[in-house]
Amino acid sequence: MFRFSDPFEEMDRVMNQVGGRWRGGLMPIDAFEKEGVYTLKFDLPGVEPDHVDLTVDSGVLRVTVDRKMEDTEGANWLLRERATGTTSREIRLGNRLDSTAVEASYDQGVLTVTLPIKEEAKPRRVSIGGGDQKAIDVEASS
Repeated sequence: MFRFSDPFEEMDRVMNQVGGRWRGGLMPIDAFEKEGVYTLKFDLPGVEPDHVDLTVDSGVLRVTVDRKMEDTEGANWLLRERATGTTSREIRLGNRLDSTAVEASYDQGVLTVTLPIKEEAKPRRVSIGGGDQKAIDVEASS
């Protein structure tokens, strides 16, 4: 009998026991490529734009956020799952991406980062030159 397992299953179990979240739980991300541009979307609900820091250094894009704790002095907490404090997420950029042309925008708690593929890394059509084509002559035998 074969059992297919999720390689992160054990890490999820361990992190949930200590009250943490794994696989982007603190900063979930969507990433896709379309028309030569990679787009990364980070969900950062409750984070003010001026508390988001985006850097690119040595092929690594790092998003650092600081989610401030609400003033809840005297509150009787029933449930507290929203993380507070400073957290960061690093994405290693491939050498195909132009890290000098990174652009970012922030709208309604979503940080959108775009990275174009370098021109020299984009697929290109290669023309095939024609050679000297000669038919094979077969001598007729008599």
